[in-house]
Amino acid sequence: MATWQDVRRLALGLPETAERASYGGAPSWTVKDKAFVWERPLRAKDVEELGETAPDGPVLGAGVADEGVKQALVAAQPDVFFTTSHFDGYPAVLVRLDAISTDELAELVTDAWLARAPKRLAKDFLAG
Repeated sequence: MATWQDVRRLALGLPETAERASYGGAPSWTVKDKAFVWERPLRAKDVEELGETAPDGPVLGAGVADEGVKQALVAAQPDVFFTTSHFDGYPAVLVRLDAISTDELAELVTDAWLARAPKRLAKDFLAG
C-alpha cells in the first residue's frame, strides 16, 4: 500500500521536479510547470458518477502518455486505476493510492514524469 510520503519521495527524486499546491490547496508535483502527479479528492459529481465503486481512500491523479495507456491501465487493474467523465479526452488516470504497491507507484510516477517532461530532459534522464 502506497502513501502520500511515497508519492512525494518518488516525485521529488526526479529531475527538475517541484511540489506545489494545486486547486484547493492539494499537493501536486510538476516538471517545468507541468503537473505530472497530484492529489485528486473526488468531487460530489465524481462520487455520484462512480456510485458504489467510488473509493473512500486517497486518490492520486497521474498523467499518462495518451488515452490508450489510460484505458489499458483501467482495463488491466480496475481495482487500482479508474477515471471519471471529467478526464474524458485527457491523458490522465486516477489511482486508488491505498490499492497500489510502491513498486507500481514508482513506475507510474516515473512514466507520468516522462509524459510531461520536456523531450530533452526526458532523453537525458533515460540515458543516464
